[in-house]
Amino acid sequence: MSDLVAVILAAGKGTRMRSKMPKVLHKVGGKAMLQHVIDAATAAGAEKKVVIVGHEAELVETMVADQGKIALQAEQLGTGHAVMQTKEVLKDFHGTAMILCGDTPLLEGEELAKFYAEHKTSGAAATVLTAMMDNPFGYGRIIRDAAGNVQGIVEEKDATAEQKLIKEINTGIYCIECPLLFDVLATLTCDNAQGEYYLTDVLSKLNAAGQKVGGVVTADSDMVMGINSRQQLAVAESVMRQRVLAKLMDAGVTIMDPASTFIEASVKIGADTIIYPYTWLEGSTEIGEDCEIGPNARFTNVKIGNACHLQFIYGHDCRVCDAVTAGPYVHLRPDTVLSNRVKIGNFVEVKNSNVGEGTKLPHLLYIGDSDIGSGVNMGCGCITVNYDGKKKYRTVIEDDAFVGCNTNLVAPVTVRKGSYIGAGSTITKEVPENALGIGRAKQINIEGWAEKQRQK
Repeated sequence: MSDLVAVILAAGKGTRMRSKMPKVLHKVGGKAMLQHVIDAATAAGAEKKVVIVGHEAELVETMVADQGKIALQAEQLGTGHAVMQTKEVLKDFHGTAMILCGDTPLLEGEELAKFYAEHKTSGAAATVLTAMMDNPFGYGRIIRDAAGNVQGIVEEKDATAEQKLIKEINTGIYCIECPLLFDVLATLTCDNAQGEYYLTDVLSKLNAAGQKVGGVVTADSDMVMGINSRQQLAVAESVMRQRVLAKLMDAGVTIMDPASTFIEASVKIGADTIIYPYTWLEGSTEIGEDCEIGPNARFTNVKIGNACHLQFIYGHDCRVCDAVTAGPYVHLRPDTVLSNRVKIGNFVEVKNSNVGEGTKLPHLLYIGDSDIGSGVNMGCGCITVNYDGKKKYRTVIEDDAFVGCNTNLVAPVTVRKGSYIGAGSTITKEVPENALGIGRAKQINIEGWAEKQRQK
C-alpha cells in the first residue's frame, strides 16, 4: 500500500446551494466536484481514497463506486468528527493522511503532490496547505512562530484586529501522519459555541505536545476555492474554463473568443484547429487538426477527424471522419458515422447511420437507421421511413445512387448501385442496379377547374 491516503470530506448538505442534490455532486466543467477531488488525489499519488459521506449518502456512494472506500458520518458534528469516522477503515494504516474537501473542484494533482513532498521532507507531524489572499475575510488566519512553523489557526470571529490583517489563510487541506492523527482525534471535545469537533484543534494539540506543525503556501489561491453557493459554482466554472482554454491555445488551437467558448478538460483538440464563438465541447470529444468548429456548435462524446468544417450543429455519441463539411442546422445523433468528404447542408438529421465517402446530404433530410454508400446524392426533402410504430428497419443505399427530391424510402428497402429514383417517389421495393425507380401517382390535369372554383 502507498504511504499516502486521501481522506475526502463529502458529508455536508450544502444548504446555500438550495438543491435536492448533495453539494459535492454538482458539476464543474462537466464533472462532479467530488470527482475532480478524487482525480486530483489520484494524480497526487494517493492510491487509496476514503470518502466520508452523510447527506444523501447513497447518491454520493453511487458516484464514488469502486474509486474509494466509504465512511459514514451519520451526524454532521464538525470536521474533526468527520475524520473520526475513518478510524475503522484506516486502523492498520501507517503513513500520511491527506485530508481534502469534496467541494474544491479546482484542485490539481501536481500541486497536491508538491504539498505532500514538502510535508514529508519537513518531517512535520502535520502540515497545512495555506494560501495568500488580498481579502481574507471569512477565512481562518495562519499564526506562525519565528521559525515559520504553524502555531495555530484563528477563525475570523475569534481574531484580533491585528490577526485580521494576516493574509495567509487556512485552505482546509492537511497532511497528518497516522496513526498519530487518530490518537489526537480521540482527545478532541465539542466544548465550543458550535458544539462540534474541529479538525483545526488537532494542530493545536500537536503543537502543545511538542510536535512540529508546518505550513506550505500554494501559489494558486483559486485552486483551493471551496464552493458553497451557486454563485461560487459559477466562479469555479469560469476559472476552470479559462484554464482549459489556455492549455489548448498553448498547444496550438485558436480560440476566437474565449469568453463565449465552453470546453471541458476531457476534450482533445489538434493543432491549427479554429474554434469559433458559442461552441460547447463536452465529454470524450476529440477533434483533429486543421478543423473549423462553430460558431454555435455543440459536440458531446464525438470523434472528429482532420480538416472538417462544422457550423451551427449539434452532435452526440457519433463519429465524423476527415474533410467533412456540415451545417448550418444539423443534428448528428448517436451511432452515426460520416466518412471522409461527406457534405451535409442545412436542416439535416442523421441517426444511427453510416454515410460513405463523398456522399452528399444537401438539405431538409431525415436519414435514420441507414447504410449509405459512397458517391451518393440525396435530393432535398428525402426521408428514410424507418419506423412502423413497433419496430425500426434499415435502409440500404449503395454506391453512386441518385435519390431524387422528396423521396420516401420505406424501410426495409434497398437501392442498388448506380440506380436513380425519380423525384417525389415513395419507394417500398428494391431498386435494381442502374435502374430508374419511380413510385408516384400519374398526374391528371382537369381543364377549366380553377375558373369554375373562382366563380363559386
